[in-house]
Amino acid sequence: MTSIPTIETARLLLRPHTVDDFSDYMTMWSDEAVVRFIGGVPSTREQAWARMLRVAGMWHHMGFGFLAIEEKQSGRFIGEAGFLDMKRDMHPVSTEGTLETGWGLMPFAQGHGYASEALTALIAWAEERFPSKPMTCIIDPGNDPSLRLAHKLGFREVQRCNYNGEVILLSRSGTPPA
Repeated sequence: MTSIPTIETARLLLRPHTVDDFSDYMTMWSDEAVVRFIGGVPSTREQAWARMLRVAGMWHHMGFGFLAIEEKQSGRFIGEAGFLDMKRDMHPVSTEGTLETGWGLMPFAQGHGYASEALTALIAWAEERFPSKPMTCIIDPGNDPSLRLAHKLGFREVQRCNYNGEVILLSRSGTPPA
């Protein structure tokens, strides 16, 4: 079994999720502002629990996954970020076989550079451990803040795809998606 890392940045602690995170995790994924561009439907308590357990399973089976983002100064859970390899029904191309990069932050934590700080550290971690694995992300065309962040991190648009509506498939460092 893969050991789930803890990564420290200037302001953040990126760490494995814990059962104690669940209340905040559920609050985040049931917030309409958070899910507006990520499926658009707030999660129920049960769906949030399944999502949090999926994170642990991704680490176990793939050697990568999402980490909880904790603000070091306050100790508060402010979101999560990391990598997935989902078996998505995307057309005409897929993120399968890539490090699909994703992030989500509580509304109060958005706009402070936390996602950029967390993802910069996570990408460095992944490049060291999975140097030949392409990195991708999918972003709703209306999500300008996430598109700006993805571009800042070196992701570039590859194609518009259908995944429960139109999404933009982006790839990092010229590595093509699967």
